Amino acid sequence: MHPASFFLYLYYEYINRFFPFFRPTSGLSLPYLGSHYLKSKTHTMALFLSLCIALLFSFCHGLANAAIPPPPLDGLVENGDFEEAPAKSNLNKTVIIGKHSLPKWEINGLVEYVSGGPQPGGFFLAIPRGAHAVRLGNEASISQILTVKPGSVYALTFGATRTCAQDEVLKVSVPGQSSDLPLQTLYSSDGGDTYSLAWKATSKAVKVTFHNPGVQEDPSCGPLLDAIAIKELPPLKRTIGNLVKNGGFEVGPHVFKNFSTGILIPAKQQDLISPLPGWIVESLKPVKYIDKKHFFVPSGFAAIEMVAGRESAIAQVIRTIPNKFYNLTFTIGDAKNACHGSMMVEAFAAKETVKAPYVSQGKGGSKTASLRFQAISDRTRITFYSAYYHNKMHDYGHMCGPVLDDVRVFPTH
Repeated sequence: MHPASFFLYLYYEYINRFFPFFRPTSGLSLPYLGSHYLKSKTHTMALFLSLCIALLFSFCHGLANAAIPPPPLDGLVENGDFEEAPAKSNLNKTVIIGKHSLPKWEINGLVEYVSGGPQPGGFFLAIPRGAHAVRLGNEASISQILTVKPGSVYALTFGATRTCAQDEVLKVSVPGQSSDLPLQTLYSSDGGDTYSLAWKATSKAVKVTFHNPGVQEDPSCGPLLDAIAIKELPPLKRTIGNLVKNGGFEVGPHVFKNFSTGILIPAKQQDLISPLPGWIVESLKPVKYIDKKHFFVPSGFAAIEMVAGRESAIAQVIRTIPNKFYNLTFTIGDAKNACHGSMMVEAFAAKETVKAPYVSQGKGGSKTASLRFQAISDRTRITFYSAYYHNKMHDYGHMCGPVLDDVRVFPTH
């Protein structure tokens, strides 16, 4: 029954049951009876209660039909895992024929639809998150239009790796912003490198493009993409008693559920929008965002693994009062990923520094460290980096390092 009809039914039942003398009689209309009985306070109350009920039902009906805002984006983009294949008629061996032949994507140039495993010519393609991926040939690109909310910050998470020993670059673009990712260094030996980039939406529709800007001598080379996801990053909230924003690294990019070797947050030489809100990766190499499901995390859902020694540094600028003393505390450990050896995290704040050693057995563990410093201005930069380089115990092609978590700064008295 339609809500309006149901309301009318309840309305007349209410009048008939509690005010039977107000029921219409033959030849008389409700307006006539209403004006006839308005002289009585009882009937005035009946009309008032009827009006209240009418307004209540109308309000509830309006709420039920109000537009419910969609939940924040957090998952694969359409056909982001490339498991929806092109039609066989649109494939020439592995090469996709036709601009719109890859479902949900627009392609330009030579784009291949490949499967994991041994390839012609002796190559082996590792596709850890599924069975299929795309390879971008010289000057080739794929793009998709995403529906977003203007003013919100979004982070892309995508699996990308080189397929040859040559120096390969992947260019990721949104309107008004682009980033070139060098893929020469492999941080995981199974082809599971995952990256994240962030931007602020300026319109409701954003075209995201993945482009291979290089021209390789070997046409079988080119960056491999095997999974693409998006996440809307919520605004940061200040933590009472902590001057550090996102000190536990709880706000970060989308993490793939079925497989993760961590997410590489590329270096930024200036304070651009970061997929790790509040933090700046100010070194030459990335830091790795790790989650509790796939790694050991000292506290909360996520942490940072510093995987490139002194080339992997992370920093944040906090508000301070000149000449006032503060305590910086943080937790270090290992990610339970067979990364063993003597580790050391160095931390800097104002003019002070501390070296925090940690001996890792690669089985998960942590310890806390602290540093007392005196602010010299109204802005203080705190910086962390790993003093040494590390590899997994039985996999020297897999770079790793100490874990950083639960960073706090508070004034001392």
